[in-house]
Amino acid sequence: MNSKRKFSFKSLLASLGLVLALAGCAGQQSTPAPGEGAPVNTEIPSTETPAAQETSTEYPIAIKHAFGETTIESKPERVVTIQWANHDVVLALGVVPAGFSAANYGVQDDSGLLPWTAEKLKELGVSDPNIFQDTDGLDFEAISDADPDVILAAYSGITQEDYNILSQIAPVVAYPTTPWLTTWREQVLMNATGMGMKAEGEQLIKDTEELIKEKASEHPQIQGKKVVWVNFSAKDMSKLHIYTSADPRGSFLQELGLVYPESVTEQIADPTSYSMNLSAENADMLNDADILIGYGGEDLYQAVKADPLLGKIPAIKRGSVVFIGDGTPLAASGNPNPLSIAYTIDEYLELIDGAISKINE
Repeated sequence: MNSKRKFSFKSLLASLGLVLALAGCAGQQSTPAPGEGAPVNTEIPSTETPAAQETSTEYPIAIKHAFGETTIESKPERVVTIQWANHDVVLALGVVPAGFSAANYGVQDDSGLLPWTAEKLKELGVSDPNIFQDTDGLDFEAISDADPDVILAAYSGITQEDYNILSQIAPVVAYPTTPWLTTWREQVLMNATGMGMKAEGEQLIKDTEELIKEKASEHPQIQGKKVVWVNFSAKDMSKLHIYTSADPRGSFLQELGLVYPESVTEQIADPTSYSMNLSAENADMLNDADILIGYGGEDLYQAVKADPLLGKIPAIKRGSVVFIGDGTPLAASGNPNPLSIAYTIDEYLELIDGAISKINE
């Protein structure tokens, strides 16, 4: 790798004139997906693995993204990832990040790790990963201390200010165009390219596609059924929140063979928007849905079913719903990556199958 940047983090901030503005610059864009938090370890694992060393890639590599273009001059030896799930791509490629942001959603203990991440780390022989505590904003000092050769943020909500600071630490691979709308394929390809492992990333995509195809084929009644990911709130039944097919949650449902009804897609003014709000008075827009998927539990379902307007939705009346427990690993996997897909796809398909089975009851 080209020579590392050797400077203190305070010197970096001073050079940018951002010492007093750091708190303001560290703020993250609002996100439709979770993705930060957990204590920092000072012991930084090596990122070098045989898989990483086998790649034959021509340098320099230029990667275009929302903030311009990043050039990777030579093979990164120390890979750092930030925000949501980028580390899972690195791990799926057999590389241990020198540091990464902990999951801030779906974690069932104080580890900061979702189960598929913990499983892969164990497989790679890592028991003490370097995890950034960045719930209230990126921990730039911890990121700098990890001494990265590249910072991967293909699926994230970093701002221009964040990008400017991070770029003083190491080359940054940001999202393609829009915060939090990177598909899992784009996430894999961009991050893998930034690691000098584009060919391995392409193979990981193919392998994951084959897994999805194989698993979906075991549930033929799912194919072609109409679905909407809609979130209800027991505190305010007057409004609904829908994730569109542009959102990773919605697009993954389509990969499984489900489709969004035209009654919904026709109302989406911006095809790149990840969500839309809907008044309960217009809930009949959901009448064509065979099943509904959203965050919640049985209590929420019963409250929605009892509502005079929402209870009239056919899928609600017959129970063709998949309410995923908020804050669970399955809920976190709604924003998919290769590791989370492999870990949860069987459970997810069984729940969807169960909801569809109620259509003809």
